[in-house]
Amino acid sequence: MTDSRFTARRGRLMTAHGPVETPAFMPVGTQGTVKTLEPRDLRELDVGMILSNTYHLLLRPGNEIIGTCGGLHEFMGWDGPILTDSGGFQVFSLGHLRKIRDDGVEFQSHIDGAKFFMGPVESMETQRILGSDIAMCFDECIPYPATHEYACKSVDKTLLWATLCASQERASRQLLFGIVQGGVYEKLREKCARGLVEIGFDGYGIGGVSVGEPEDVLLKGVEDSVIYLPEKSPRYLMGVGDRVQIVEAVARGIDMFDCVIPTRHARNGSAFTGTGTLQVKAGRYKSDMRPVEEGCQCYCCRNFTRAYIRHLLNAGEILGVRLLTLHNIHVYMNFMERLRESIENNTFEDFRNRTKTELRTSAA
Repeated sequence: MTDSRFTARRGRLMTAHGPVETPAFMPVGTQGTVKTLEPRDLRELDVGMILSNTYHLLLRPGNEIIGTCGGLHEFMGWDGPILTDSGGFQVFSLGHLRKIRDDGVEFQSHIDGAKFFMGPVESMETQRILGSDIAMCFDECIPYPATHEYACKSVDKTLLWATLCASQERASRQLLFGIVQGGVYEKLREKCARGLVEIGFDGYGIGGVSVGEPEDVLLKGVEDSVIYLPEKSPRYLMGVGDRVQIVEAVARGIDMFDCVIPTRHARNGSAFTGTGTLQVKAGRYKSDMRPVEEGCQCYCCRNFTRAYIRHLLNAGEILGVRLLTLHNIHVYMNFMERLRESIENNTFEDFRNRTKTELRTSAA
């Protein structure tokens, strides 16, 4: 990888609700909330931007209610930047509840079974009402593996829908990102990336990854996409949250990430540490008076023991999940800060090698 586009980048993304330091990780607030956390928690954790989901917010509470409240920022009490996923991922994840048409997707609600339609026009209308800082084009995220024929048709559909998205009205100062699809097929990713650049967007997502493929295939998909994207535009790798994969993607020129990993692991009783993952629910921690991670300065580790958090989790008390979520988001924000500093200090390769060594080993 000698191309200059395969280089770790340090940047600042300007949005209507403030700058975002990149490389950046966005905690996922699918339904207008990062699970168990308040907006003031996110501010205290130095979260730069969060992600919410157009499909889920369209179903509940709906455009009318959020519009009446003045948009998603006012509705959820968060004054920082928000990126909204268009609903394209649900084309993949709700495969048994949808039918793809040339003009969009017929969905059957996962909540009550009601039928509704979402295409590029409907997705952009909802994102305009939500008033997110960054809207994503409506696309088709295909599964792994997929045939070349299926992937080719998907790319054609994604480019058609991207053209329609680009022509729709947006909220004031709302940025719009296109999404590169193409599965594992290098030429299809080239076709999609070139087509999106020709349309012209404020930034570019790389989609169709983290859908069950091996890590080497994921990273190849990044390489096959990045090389055709403008160097001065932000690049967003969608749905990737493994810290080793984040570093490897940064090395290939990626600027933005999102994933449910920190919050989902907290709900399952797991804590991230500097050397791996700690299963706090495990029986061996029932009388462990140490913090989740020695030396960690998050609220959880400064005030509570593994024994107490394990007790909360096993008793079904929501505080246990909340404390682990605070810890996990803190770990991720601290990790990204150190990653950015390594790029600034020209020590990124040391950081990269250390990360691969430390995080492939489970915490003791």
